Amino acid sequence: MHQGSLKALLVGNGRVPPRSRLAAHVFDDVGLIVAADAGASRCLELGLRPDLVVGDLDSADPADIQVLERAGVEIRRVPAEKDESDLELALRAAIERGARRVIALGALGGPRVEHALAAIWLLALGAGMGVDLSIVDDRSALWVLVGGSAAGAPSRVEITGTPGDFVSLFPFGGDAEGVSTVGLRYPLHDEPLRVGPSRGLSNELLDPAAMVSCREGRLLIVHTRRSATEPAREQGSEESIR
Repeated sequence: MHQGSLKALLVGNGRVPPRSRLAAHVFDDVGLIVAADAGASRCLELGLRPDLVVGDLDSADPADIQVLERAGVEIRRVPAEKDESDLELALRAAIERGARRVIALGALGGPRVEHALAAIWLLALGAGMGVDLSIVDDRSALWVLVGGSAAGAPSRVEITGTPGDFVSLFPFGGDAEGVSTVGLRYPLHDEPLRVGPSRGLSNELLDPAAMVSCREGRLLIVHTRRSATEPAREQGSEESIR
C-alpha cells in the first residue's frame, strides 16, 4: 500500500466469521466501509458502521437498513436490473472515494457459487484499476498478481504465514509466463503456468515468508492456513490470516 493511501473495507453477504477470528490488521487504518446490499447486516454483526450501503437491497433486512438510515448512513439504492453485482458497485464506489487498498469480507461462502466466482473475478478488475484488492476470511486470502512492468522486471509479492500453509497459484484469464517462487516446497524457476492443468494447486510455505514473481500474465494467489483445514486444531484457535 502506498503511504497515505485510503484503505477501504467492503462487506458482502457471504460467510463472515466473527471479528475475533479475523486478523486484527484487516480492520487497522480503515478509512472507508462500504456494504454491498445485505452486507449491511454483516456490518452490524461485526460491530461496524458502514459509510455507505449500495445495492438493489433485494436481500437486505429492511429493519437493519432503517437503523443505518437513522444513524445517518448513506443508502444508495440501484435498480434490480443492472449489469454489475452489488459487490462490484461497492468496489467502484470505494474507488470513486479514493480507495487504493481494498479488503473484501463476505465475498465467499454464500448460497450461490456464481456469486463467489464473480467476486473472485473482481480481483482482476481491481488489479486493472491499480487497486490492491484482496478477499479475506478466517481461512484464506485471495489476490491477483499482475506480471510485468515498464522496465520488464517481473512483478513480485511476499506471502507471510506459518510453515505448512497452503499456497496455490492459478493462471488467471490466460497463461502466466515466467513464474518463479522462493520459500515454497515445490519451487518454480521462470516457468509457465497454463490455463487448465492444476499444477499450481496446493504448494506449501517452507518458511514464515515466501516470494512469488510473474513476468507476464496474471496469477490468482490463494493462501490458506493449514490449521483451518484441520477441524480438531481449528476448534478454539485464535489464529487468523492476512
